[in-house]
This record gives sequence, structure tokens and C-alpha cells, in this order.
Amino acid sequence: MKHKVSLIHSKSLPSVDYAYASHVPAGMDILFMAGACPLNQDGVVELLNDYAAQAKLCVTNLKVALKECGANLENIAYTRVLVASSKQQDLVTAWNAIREEFGEHDVPSTLSGVTVLGYSNQLVELEAVVAVVSKGE
Repeated sequence: MKHKVSLIHSKSLPSVDYAYASHVPAGMDILFMAGACPLNQDGVVELLNDYAAQAKLCVTNLKVALKECGANLENIAYTRVLVASSKQQDLVTAWNAIREEFGEHDVPSTLSGVTVLGYSNQLVELEAVVAVVSKGE
């Protein structure tokens, strides 16, 4: 049995830069990752007013957490990108930076603007749902 998240692209809906759905096959465990934040090693947000740089650091930090779970970006079945802004361009800037980091793995995602995030100067947060092969498999 193949243990890999499958991305489902619609032929009936508009062409977009993400899959419309994902399928996690039997034999995989689902992990709900905490929101990856743009924190440095001291737990501080340094990339002030830079949506793209913060988004990229979120992906970098997510990769570290994924590795500790025995996973990588290709194990992600869904993401939610939170951006502290009411300006659509800021959301698009963060989205484009994250999409670039994900490459061909165009996982289904939700992009939302929020009023504020948890850390001082934080502009972006990246949540992920991940599928890994069950230990019993």
C-alpha cells in the first residue's frame, strides 16, 4: 500500500495555485501542528514589517517541527495561513512566499486576514495538518 498524501485538483472549478482537496490513505496517522511562527532562536520576531520574510521563516520553523515528527512538507494535507492585516496585498505577499517554499506540493489551504497574532510584531502564522505512516504499519 502506498502511504502518501494525494492532492486532488478540480477540472470543473477555476484553476488555482493550490489543490482543492487532499486524500490521506489508510495506514497514516494525522498530526495537527501548532501554528508555526516567525520566531528566531530567542523566541523573538525580528523581521519587522516584512510579510514575505516572516512567511518564509514560518515555513523554516515548520520544517524543523515536521522533521521532529518524522515528516516533511510533502506529508502536509492542509494548511491555514493567518496574516495580521486587512490589506489583501499583504495576504497575497505572505501566500506567495509560502507557496514558493512548498514548490510542487500545492496543498489545499485557507488564507485569512486577522487583526492580531500572538507575538509582538508577528505578521504571519502557518498551521498544518500532516499525515505520517502509522508506527504499526
